[in-house]
Order: sequence, then C-alpha cells, then structure tokens
Amino acid sequence: MTSMTVEAVQLTKHYGARSAVEDVSFEASEGEIVGLLGPNGAGKTTTIRLLTTVLVPTSGGFSIAGHPSTSATNIRRCIGVLPESSGYPAHQTGGEYLRFFARLFGLSRGTARSVAAELLAIVGLEERAESPISTYSRGMRQRLGIARALVNDPVVVFLDEPTLGLDPAGQAQVLDIIRAIAKGRDATVVLSTHLLPEVEEVCSKVVILNRGRVVASGSVGEVISGALIKQSAQLRVPLDLVERARNVLAGFTNLVVDQPAEQRDVLSLVVDRPGSETGPGSGDVMNAALAAITAAGIPVLRFELEGARLSDAFLKVTGEAAL
Repeated sequence: MTSMTVEAVQLTKHYGARSAVEDVSFEASEGEIVGLLGPNGAGKTTTIRLLTTVLVPTSGGFSIAGHPSTSATNIRRCIGVLPESSGYPAHQTGGEYLRFFARLFGLSRGTARSVAAELLAIVGLEERAESPISTYSRGMRQRLGIARALVNDPVVVFLDEPTLGLDPAGQAQVLDIIRAIAKGRDATVVLSTHLLPEVEEVCSKVVILNRGRVVASGSVGEVISGALIKQSAQLRVPLDLVERARNVLAGFTNLVVDQPAEQRDVLSLVVDRPGSETGPGSGDVMNAALAAITAAGIPVLRFELEGARLSDAFLKVTGEAAL
C-alpha cells in the first residue's frame, strides 16, 4: 500500500489584496508523477514555493511526508527541488558541484563522492563529471540540477519547468530521468510544465490551476472526461450506401453527422453531449453507432476515432490555449 507524501488543504497565498493561490487542495502518493499545469500566472510556481517552504501560506496548510507545514526544517530534509531558474557556478565541475551539496546535507567526504558519482551516472553525465559547468549545454545543466535535487535521497521531488528550452532529444532524456526517479526510488515527483504532451506521457495525475485555483484534477483520462470534451470519428462506407448509413445514424439524438465536401464516402461523427453520471459516455455512443451500422449490413471501410487530448481539456477549463 502506497503512502501519501503530499497533502495540500485549502492552500492560500495573498500579497496584499492580490490572491496568488486560493484554496488549492490536492494529494499525491509515493511513486506518483503529478503534473502541475496552468497558464502563465496561474499560481504554479507559487504553489511549489509554498510546498517547499520558501513561502509561508496566508491560510490553509500542507504536509510533506507526514511533516506539517510548520516543520520547515524537517520538510527541507526530505525534498529535492529544481527551481525554474537555477544558477550554476561556472568555475566548478559537475562532480565538485554535487559533492558540495552532498556535504551540505551532512554526508562524509567519501560518501559525498560516491553519491555524486552515482547521480551523475543516473543523469548521463558521468563522462563530464570533471568538466567545468561552464562547458555544459542547457540540457546538461538541467540534468545536473535534477541530480542536485536527488542528493539527499528525497521523498518528494519538485521540478519547475525542467524541460524548458530543451530540444526534443533533451526533453526525452529528462522525461526518462523523471520516470526513473518515480519508479526506481519510489519518490513522488511534482512536475510543473507547459508541455502537455509530456504530461500525457509520464504523469499519473494532473492538477490544473487557473487564476490561483484548482479547476481540474485527477488522472489524465478523468480530467479529459470531466471537461466533457466532444469526441469525434471518421466513418467511411461504400459510396452508394452513404445515405443509408446517415439514416441509421439519425436514430442517435446526441450524435451529429456531417459529410466533408471533399470526401463523399466519409461521414464525420461528433458526440454532441458527452456522457454525464446518468447518460452514456462518448465511447459508448460511438460503439453503439458503429454496431448499428454493421447490424444494418453496411460494410465499414474505415473507422477512425479521434480521441480528446489533454490540451483540449486544458483549453476548456482555463479558456486559454496550451503551449
């Protein structure tokens, strides 16, 4: 049974009359990767700064690995953090940098050396251990920052925009490291990012903020479903049976059927009212429509279901396009 490692309850931060974060509540367990999403100014970085004790809440509270928000020292001992903007000493090597932080956490000189070597290997920098950080690329510096966040073997790791500015190969490397942290170390990873495809790829849970409030949370599938995104599909049948297919589909009151002008043998299907607690879901409607077509003896030449994406849900709940 996994244990809860992050619990935020009505977390609130005000700056005078301005509210940066308001009543933010969510939970995370060991081994989970949680995507913290939202448009610019939504409160993502403020939330991370609160949970990492950089800021003090105006009201509400949180706990990290069982330690309440009032136990800042204990929390700092069991978390790792990669802030959005990290500075690195150009004169130090990657190995020296990690050994320095390991010593700050009270490790002996010998243990600090072995921990630094292990972490450099995990992030793929072992061959550059003794190279000055000034010679590192942006992607290498990001991986070094993640290694620094792991020096104290944290229970929870907070990563604020870890793939920002990286090329696709660099993004893939960082995502592989994030998976390894959650799976290999049973650590919770709280990942703040604008790149929704990578959230769909690695996150087991998402929390979407807008104007400082949680507007959606749950698994990727739950957030998409909760946003009631319309699902669509393309159905291709023999040209001489198109009208017959339209007549069959006319029996589905919550299915909109259209015909693209450039494809006379294709019907475009859209579920107009996605499922609620009492009605059928989009998938159920599409399955029933396809079954009705085949039951009518109409050959299906092609059926392509166009699933809703997290970016669709993000746009729906925030009113802003994702990057």
